[in-house]
Amino acid sequence: MQKKIMQRIYVLVCLIGILVWSGCDPKEQQDADTNDKLRVVTTIGMITDIVKNVGGTRVEVNGMVEPGVDPHFYNPTFKDVQRLSSAHIIFYNGLHLEAKMADILSKMSKDTLTVAVTDGVDRNLLLTPSEYKGLYDPHLWFDVKLWMQAVGKVRDVLSEFDADNTVLYRSNAEHYLTKLMELDEYVKSQVERVPSQQRVLVTAHDCFNYFGKAYGFEVRGLQGISTATEVGITDVQELATFIAERGISAIFVESSVSSRNLEAVKAAVKSKGFSVEIGGVLFTDAMGNEGTPEGTYIGMIRHNIDTIVHALIGVSEL
Repeated sequence: MQKKIMQRIYVLVCLIGILVWSGCDPKEQQDADTNDKLRVVTTIGMITDIVKNVGGTRVEVNGMVEPGVDPHFYNPTFKDVQRLSSAHIIFYNGLHLEAKMADILSKMSKDTLTVAVTDGVDRNLLLTPSEYKGLYDPHLWFDVKLWMQAVGKVRDVLSEFDADNTVLYRSNAEHYLTKLMELDEYVKSQVERVPSQQRVLVTAHDCFNYFGKAYGFEVRGLQGISTATEVGITDVQELATFIAERGISAIFVESSVSSRNLEAVKAAVKSKGFSVEIGGVLFTDAMGNEGTPEGTYIGMIRHNIDTIVHALIGVSEL
């Protein structure tokens, strides 16, 4: 109860700060001159990358969640709130991914166009894990074709908001979507290198369900869909038993999640007379650093599939 009260106080302080900082009606800040860039704020890096590719030079985009930061737990800073208050458009993932930001995003939506990119995705294609209390799995970006629908949502929103530049947005989107089609084919070709019986992906939290469905992998996560899920000794032992019985050679840590729990799994597997290795670091809820290949969505996905394949079939097989 005290934690919830402190979170509400934090949100109120931030919202009061908006009014103090702006000194005017937020609606007045949304009127963009046709020669000015659109100011866009995004939550996760994968959405930032969409906006950069579709918006091009017409858009100035600021991402809130830095590389290596878990969006499930992220609380906006005062600097974030300032950016949000001056944005023309706010894009977020939705589907409860940005749970800690919900209050602020809701408040912003009253004066600023605030859009969940997953609103453009066919609900029949979304996964609803039973352990996630009836909510959808938010990690759509691991199915490249499904994430392409999010690109279409951004394209359509930018085109409607800034109709004078619709041709630019549609051209940029078409170019980016072509690259994503090529990326999807690349992932499929890499997966074919792994014998079907070895296509088992074990990670820190259960975020690869869309990947598994799209590319034919069985996936297991120590934690649930959200990294807020607690991990107990029973969870560690059950996963260790699964790994030992299936003879799984590698498990994977995540860039935005502590490796501590998976190290415990590795030790538990060893106690059962089997050895499993850490196959590498995967980018899951956050991309890599800006300026690196993994700092783009395409680079992130390529890194992940290359790391998975390398670990599961061995260097000599590549």
